[in-house]
Amino acid sequence: MSLMRATSPHARSGDNTAKVMLQVAAATAPGVMAMVIYFGIGVLINIALSVITAIACEAAVMKLRDRPVAFYLRDYSAVVTALLLGIALPPYCTWWLPVVGSAVAIVLAKHLYGGMGYNPFNPAMVGYVVLLISFPVDMTRWVGAADVIGGAPSIGEAFSLVFGNYNVDGFTRATPLEIVRLNESVILSQLYEMEPIFSQGTFAGVGWETISVGFLLGGLFLLFRNIITWHAPVAMLATLTLLSLFFYDSGSSLSEGSPLLHLFSGATMFGAFFIVTDPVSGCTSNKGRLIFGAGVGLFTYIIRAWGSYPDAVAFAVLLMNFAAPTIDNYSLPRTYGHKRARRATDLEEH
Repeated sequence: MSLMRATSPHARSGDNTAKVMLQVAAATAPGVMAMVIYFGIGVLINIALSVITAIACEAAVMKLRDRPVAFYLRDYSAVVTALLLGIALPPYCTWWLPVVGSAVAIVLAKHLYGGMGYNPFNPAMVGYVVLLISFPVDMTRWVGAADVIGGAPSIGEAFSLVFGNYNVDGFTRATPLEIVRLNESVILSQLYEMEPIFSQGTFAGVGWETISVGFLLGGLFLLFRNIITWHAPVAMLATLTLLSLFFYDSGSSLSEGSPLLHLFSGATMFGAFFIVTDPVSGCTSNKGRLIFGAGVGLFTYIIRAWGSYPDAVAFAVLLMNFAAPTIDNYSLPRTYGHKRARRATDLEEH
């Protein structure tokens, strides 16, 4: 983020909220493009429905609050929230899932707490988890990669799947994480040979590994632009790597998967760079961000390995959102002129 020097020791940012949000949206492009290549245009339909709903809900709430609608829509925060939710949803899910999820994210998770800057929980993940708990069957119908199912659905099939009564089961396949989690019969090397999603891939499932690399590239762009810091993403990825390496038993039938599987499948890279780095619902200090990211990595692995859900980034993020205020209280940096760091409660006492 470019800085323009002001009267010392102050600095003034050259980026406003709208510019930051647009850069975040642009950074998702490589991952979204990869998703479209492997899953088809259902991804774009999800995003479009989520964004339209988010804009409508944002405008309605601003109108009810007697705030200038156009002014608040121009910060693009609602658009980015909807974009992230649309990316997280299964392609070709029925149309009302992105609509309901986006409405929950904007109205309940964001504006119920006062709007942007006041929400204690990541709005996109709140919308996602509400949908996952309320409609688990619909939310776990992930379409198979084009290489596995013989080509992504056509445009006509896509709209029939989303808006009509077309049978989505004909295109669905288990995700790599789900396949490994449910396996109890063969060693991983045999499983990788048996399952097309692995045999046609390289190390984490065809399609999924390319999509993860796309979001990794987007995350590196955000780091290069100083939109985010490295602390939370690195802490999350390092913790997840260490845990998956520690519990990896060289690939027995009960193995939870290799570190490469956990890093480059599911929502790991997407979560590390686009969800964990949320400046509002996360931690504020660099030390706090390290703790926050490590906690997300810890809960992600625990739920993946021993929980009921094959992927767990959303739940892990929300759990750490609960802990963020406490982490901030004990991780304030040392203030200039003081010999030691003080807790937030110490500041209140003075």
